[in-house]
Amino acid sequence: MSQTAGKDHYDDVPLSALLRVARGTYARAVQKALAQNGLDNLPANGSAIITAMHWSGASLESVIHWMGVTKQAVSQAVDTLVVRGYLERSSDRSDRRRVNLTLTDQGRAAGKSAQSAIERVDRELRRRVGARAVGHARAVLVALLEMDSDGRGRGRRRVSGSEEW
Repeated sequence: MSQTAGKDHYDDVPLSALLRVARGTYARAVQKALAQNGLDNLPANGSAIITAMHWSGASLESVIHWMGVTKQAVSQAVDTLVVRGYLERSSDRSDRRRVNLTLTDQGRAAGKSAQSAIERVDRELRRRVGARAVGHARAVLVALLEMDSDGRGRGRRRVSGSEEW
């Protein structure tokens, strides 16, 4: 990274590295909000699962698909979320082989705290760079989501019965 007049320049940093580090801004804001509300005992990926379920109202299966991971990858986190009172398991009345997972009151409170923190970061980002620049950034991120590693498009993913970027 080059230095000019005491300020960091990020022009020579790969976009992938910027994305990885910038993601931490949201993570830290969410962690702080959860801790302030006594909801800081979430397992790894727990806040992402809870936030996505709260924000979209999507099922856990849809959230897992949207995150691009397998059920096995989050099964331990889900078990911990159930034990710690963020999610509740119930039998599916129409298919006994299925188990439904829903947010508890504590899970909804964690989701609300996380959503508020994310919205605060978004507001500050718009204040710093403007809504137009944020819109352009979203377009770039959507394009990345739609690309395979070889650059060919993979299209939109279906989430909870609707098309999501």
